[in-house]
Amino acid sequence: MDTEEAGTDRHWSRRRFVGAVTSAAAVLAVPSPAAPPAGPAREADAPRAAAPPRGESGPRPLYIGTYTSADGGGTGIGLASYDPGTGRITGSGTLTGVPDPSYLAVHPDGRTLYAVDERQDGGVTAVRLADRHLLGTRGTGGAGPCHLSVHPCGRWLLSANYGSGSVAVHPIDASGALGERTDLVTHTTPAPGPGQDGPHAHQFITAPDGGHVLAVDLGTDTVYSYRLDQAKGTLTEVAQAHTRPGAGPRHLTFHPGGRHAYLADEVDDTATVCAYDPASGRLTIGEPQSTGSGGGTNYPAQFAVTADGGYAFLANRGDNTLARYAIEDDVARLRLLGTVPVGGDFPRQIALSPDGGLLFAANQHSGTVTVFQVDRASGELRSAGAPFASPVAVCALPL
Repeated sequence: MDTEEAGTDRHWSRRRFVGAVTSAAAVLAVPSPAAPPAGPAREADAPRAAAPPRGESGPRPLYIGTYTSADGGGTGIGLASYDPGTGRITGSGTLTGVPDPSYLAVHPDGRTLYAVDERQDGGVTAVRLADRHLLGTRGTGGAGPCHLSVHPCGRWLLSANYGSGSVAVHPIDASGALGERTDLVTHTTPAPGPGQDGPHAHQFITAPDGGHVLAVDLGTDTVYSYRLDQAKGTLTEVAQAHTRPGAGPRHLTFHPGGRHAYLADEVDDTATVCAYDPASGRLTIGEPQSTGSGGGTNYPAQFAVTADGGYAFLANRGDNTLARYAIEDDVARLRLLGTVPVGGDFPRQIALSPDGGLLFAANQHSGTVTVFQVDRASGELRSAGAPFASPVAVCALPL
């Protein structure tokens, strides 16, 4: 959660309240789930979203999300490019016409960009990247959508409405445009956690098995597992996984192997390793552990995991660091290696470049994007140069 997003009509926003801070142990292990059956749910058969096409060399696109209604915010989606060797960012303007595009995602074929419109009357917008033409906006049926993702099959857009605690599904046609919503589910149980006024869906993603989609809800301290009907775009709840009360889960990132994931708990400043069963869609949440923060106010935001599954990185807002973890014991354990300064204020979101050589951090309060070289052998992070200025930078999407 953040505290400064402006607009008097945005009292529902997750940026209005932050919770208590605690600490936990530095190493955590959880048991592996039962081996998946030798059918479509096997790890080796799990679908993967294809990376956007990459050229042999030269600059790559970078898109930056912001808040258009915040004081000092942007006027739309920031347009930039980066050098995949040095990490240097060069700005190239702004794509206007998308209000409060605070989170971005790209279609698996790399041709269409999607943005949330994080407002009381929430929406999701599609942008054709070839000519940056707006393909239209569809309502999410909820308030304050803060996250979206594309199912690996490329036919469904998943979005999370923070303000109303609901998740939505939209169809994607052959052009990349969005159709009318096919489902909307509001989280009604369990009851809100300590200090929460209701459900607050913070993330909606597809598990590596492709048949299940998971919604992380900060308000109910729950990760919901749904089966997605890929013909109809409808959701059926199959499981719930509960954190300890007041943890405030925010963001879940899967290991490439598909049977473990790493959860950032925003409110109590912890991280957890989770075991995942592809056959049932059930998540098992482990014990809380340290984010590496120095003991002050801190709200962990998001994990990023290297493609080889060897290391994980966590953005710490408030501590303003990136925690580095080694992934060990058949990926069931995170070992904290230390932290590095992020080089900005309040790293809201992080992302690895498609080739894994760079890590980008969108720093909301300093209005900057910082870039780090990633040592694939050691998991070390080295600053790739001066921060890139971008108004209220809350999402950096390198393609």
